[in-house]
Amino acid sequence: MSVKLFSKSLLAKTGTALAAAGLLGLVIMPVAAQTVAVPTAENPFGLPEDITIFGKTDPDRRTATAVVNGFVITGTDIDQRVALVTASAEAPVAEDELLRLRVQVLRNLIDETLKVQAAEAAELRVTPDEVEKTYQQLAAQNFGSEPKKMDEYLLSIGSSPISLKRQIEGEIAWENLLRRNIMPFVNVSAEEVNDVLTRMNEAKGTDEYRLGEIYLSATTENRATVLKNAQSIIEQLQQGGSFVAYARQFSEATTAVVGGDLGWVRLGQLPAQIAAVARTMQPGQLNGPIEIPGGFSIVYLINKRQVLMADPNEAVLSLKQISISFAPGVTEAAAAAKVEQFGAYIEGLRGCGDVEAGAAAVGAQVVSNDQIKAANLPEQLRAIILNLQIGQTTPLFGGVQEGVRVLMVCGRDDPEDSGAPTFAAVMDQIEQERVNKRAQRYLRDLRNDAYIEYN
Repeated sequence: MSVKLFSKSLLAKTGTALAAAGLLGLVIMPVAAQTVAVPTAENPFGLPEDITIFGKTDPDRRTATAVVNGFVITGTDIDQRVALVTASAEAPVAEDELLRLRVQVLRNLIDETLKVQAAEAAELRVTPDEVEKTYQQLAAQNFGSEPKKMDEYLLSIGSSPISLKRQIEGEIAWENLLRRNIMPFVNVSAEEVNDVLTRMNEAKGTDEYRLGEIYLSATTENRATVLKNAQSIIEQLQQGGSFVAYARQFSEATTAVVGGDLGWVRLGQLPAQIAAVARTMQPGQLNGPIEIPGGFSIVYLINKRQVLMADPNEAVLSLKQISISFAPGVTEAAAAAKVEQFGAYIEGLRGCGDVEAGAAAVGAQVVSNDQIKAANLPEQLRAIILNLQIGQTTPLFGGVQEGVRVLMVCGRDDPEDSGAPTFAAVMDQIEQERVNKRAQRYLRDLRNDAYIEYN
């Protein structure tokens, strides 16, 4: 919801191929001599600085499909998954960006296939009933009492129910694998948990952040390609793409299944590079790509609060909305005069008890609601209202088409200060961090052991 104020704005708004044309008659062309490099720690392959490339120089353009341990990923699979990602973008995706997106989607489909195959090999096959149950839950969340509309929506955007169900199967398969092969071997001691709780109490009143993250792993060899992918994702998000959708498709962290949501964290719990950026961010802001050990991160600040302190966004407000409307075809002068009269009336109010008495005289309508949670208000208005005292009003906002209005604060029930998180909650957070690191290594091993043929 966009809010227009009649005062100063309060918002800072992804083979190499050498054709075998026959060796006989091959003409040897003189080329510059390549420097011989000696393997070092920084250059373990002894790669020369000046090299001659045969064939295509852009690895992003080498292929469209793949066969993963015998399982075929088709062009249609890629098209339908790309459609899932781009459906929320407000602007068309440029051709070069779409190419990189397709390559990244292919990588994701390969990883997804490896996860499903690993689960089947471990006798943890995901049943169709499990997939359908999750699919119906998503449909209900997005389409309420008419879940069948999700089938129609997916087909309308160029995707399909089968594509989304395949993604769900991969996510469930991965959860099952982690639950059997990793989680039982992650241990957190009581001393570690108590140490975190102690530090949190000592940090009471300091800021903590609820962050969304898209993590892309990178090596020295593919750093440039991964960085280009991350920059492409940033561009799509800035054009209106869904952070949750992109996180589910691209993030290599275990939090991908929850749309990249890291939950509430303090700066000390984050890599130094991310902490330095998060410190300067405001809720709703996107930043990245940020280079961290092992790859790149894109972060989105969902919200910010103070450790062990009440979250003001949880306050329950009693508000009065006072508004005026305009007749169709009203002239600019007449509208301005009415707004001026309305503004004078608002300035003369001395509290909520005065509202109804003079409203009729200026043609104002009054609507009261005493159970509005601050978090449910538009961000612009929330920032203003949380700084108002009882009886004070917001600036006038709106326009001729929708009417001009103000909100007056008539009551406020602030939440109690939040106590320290439970022992179990802190233990779960530490466990998840360790599971995430082991899961990344596990997936890397699956990739290394796989037989992948590109078409």
